[in-house]
Amino acid sequence: MAENVMKEIEIAKVVINIGTGQVGDEVEKSYKLIEKLTGNQPVRTESGEDAKSFGKRAGLNLGVMTTLRGEEAREFLEKVLPAADNEISGEAFDGNGNFAFGISEYIDVPGVDYDSDIGMRGFEVAVKLERPGYRVKKRDHKPRDIGKDHLISDDEAREFVEEELGVEVN
Repeated sequence: MAENVMKEIEIAKVVINIGTGQVGDEVEKSYKLIEKLTGNQPVRTESGEDAKSFGKRAGLNLGVMTTLRGEEAREFLEKVLPAADNEISGEAFDGNGNFAFGISEYIDVPGVDYDSDIGMRGFEVAVKLERPGYRVKKRDHKPRDIGKDHLISDDEAREFVEEELGVEVN
């Protein structure tokens, strides 16, 4: 625990994402999977203008995602990290206190059984870490940048992940 309460790191949110690259049945199966894993109702993500370079038009439902916050986010992380062998690559950190990892098959998550309606598929988990006071960046009235001393470095994020979540960073 940090001496200064404002320096303590916490999990701001966890985003679970499945990008299918296809429309129709694949999106619906991914929707069911995220619903099964989180208990939340996910949203379908649409392709943007840049999808044209991949031969897709804008506005197609090509993926599914949901966001978890607070205790729900921590519980989900503790549930899925064993599927990643409680290891995260050092390259998974982005320099701003965020990290992401992928699970190649959802049946690797302890307590989740195979569902023939869903088939085999994986998902991505993106985690955003924050310190108290980060809301000044997002507030409507007089938003400000976060001071350099208050930002989360990769080393601090790694230390948090190792100590708080029991994950090995390699």
